Parts: sequence; C-alpha cells; structure tokens
Amino acid sequence: MTIVLIYKQTDMKNIFLFFAILTSCFFANQSGYSQELSTSNVPKAGWVSIGGRSTISLFDSDGIGLGTGGQFRIQPSTRVNTDWFADYISINVDNKVRSIYYHIGWSVLYYPFENKHYPKLIQPYLLAGHCFDYNQKTSMSDPTITKDRWGSAVQAGIGTHFNLTDKFDISLTCQYMIHLTKELDAQIDGNNVAIEETKNTTLEGHLLTTVSLNYKIFRLWK
Repeated sequence: MTIVLIYKQTDMKNIFLFFAILTSCFFANQSGYSQELSTSNVPKAGWVSIGGRSTISLFDSDGIGLGTGGQFRIQPSTRVNTDWFADYISINVDNKVRSIYYHIGWSVLYYPFENKHYPKLIQPYLLAGHCFDYNQKTSMSDPTITKDRWGSAVQAGIGTHFNLTDKFDISLTCQYMIHLTKELDAQIDGNNVAIEETKNTTLEGHLLTTVSLNYKIFRLWK
C-alpha cells in the first residue's frame, strides 16, 4: 500500500509538472504570436476556405449521435462570413433502431467584435442558417422495417475560431437546430419495432457541437 501511495504521489507530481510546462509554453507562444500580429493589418474579405468537420449531436428523442462532414467558406466582408456544409450523423436508438441524418445547408457567421489585426488568435462569432434535412430509421434486427423522410431545418448558435496561422484555423461551434417537418417516431416494445411518421410537424430539434479544421485556399477579390 505504501509503495502504491508513493507511486501515485510521484505520478501526480509529474502530471502537474507536465501541465505547468505546457501552460508556460502556450503563454510564451501566445505572447510571441500577439507581437507578430501587431504588425499585420491585412483585410479579410474575399477569402475562400475548405475544411473537414466532426459533430456530436444530442437529439430530443433519439439520443446521442456522432457525425462527420465537410464545408467551405466564402467571406464577403470583414465582419461577415458564410459556411456551406454537408454532414452525416448516425445514431443507435436503444440498440434497436439505426437513425441516420444528412444535413446540407448554409450558415451566416457574424463577428461582433472588431478585428483590427489579422488574424486574431481567438475570434468569437454568432451564426444562423438553414439546411435541407434527410432522416432514415431502420430496425437493426429487421432491415425491411424502415422509413425515411425529407425536410428542412433552421439553426442558430455561437462559436469561435482559433486562428493558428494566417490561413489555418480550428473552429468550435455550438448550435440548436429545429426541424421544420414531420418526424419519424420509432416505437420499441421489447424486440418489436415499429417506425411511424408523426401526423403533425413537431418542431423537434437537436443540439449540435461541431469541431472543424479549415484552410484558406485563395481570395476571390482584394
């Protein structure tokens, strides 16, 4: 027991030391990065970016889903940007039903804080947009039990860019999406599964948290 306790204390000291060194390096880098940015004042309008994204989705009824996708951006002005995206999200509902979603849409990003230097390390934004939404639910034990539907949705939320270089950023977005369509409802009773379309539009939604990697490839105008 004494040996285990000494090991744990030593291990915790090493972990603490590691994070202390990592934190020091981060702030040193950030200080140098800020000094470098102070000499740059390049306008941001006109850039086109491409990127990949990964999404965690919390549905009101289905549960937690994981997704992947891609996007590109066109930035019409310094304070306004646009995302054009496509996502695929898969969910296992109680290990009985597989629910898949396809989202194809767009969002407008608004930067509320003036950015005097380019690029700013942390750049928050508000966003809102629309997408076309496809959903298919299928029984995992009997694939003949399946239904699908097309619809549309609107989304809004907040996010931030972490501009690691003048052309590369990691973006974190949290938004709520509301489906403007009838939903597919999976009725699960033991091993029996039934999938039905709701009679009325329910305005059901889900919370989406997305991490994306983006790279500016060229400028449409200067």
